[in-house]
Amino acid sequence: MKPVQYFSEEYLNQCRKMMPKEIIRFLEDYRMLQAKPAKTKLISIKIDENLLSIFRQKADLNNVKYQTMIKKLMQDWVSS
Repeated sequence: MKPVQYFSEEYLNQCRKMMPKEIIRFLEDYRMLQAKPAKTKLISIKIDENLLSIFRQKADLNNVKYQTMIKKLMQDWVSS
């Protein structure tokens, strides 16, 4: 049995107001988010020690690996 997705009336009304360019942009952004990167690239970056220390501590408090958080921030920024 296939799962069925239900949408609220509010969401459907919002979608009906979208212009074709907005729909295309949404679909392209979604496609890019779902695409799996072919490979990763090791980089080297210089960051102020205090900034990195605070960033790592904040990541630890949120139970997130700091490099994972850096990647998430980059993805969010690119997607916005």
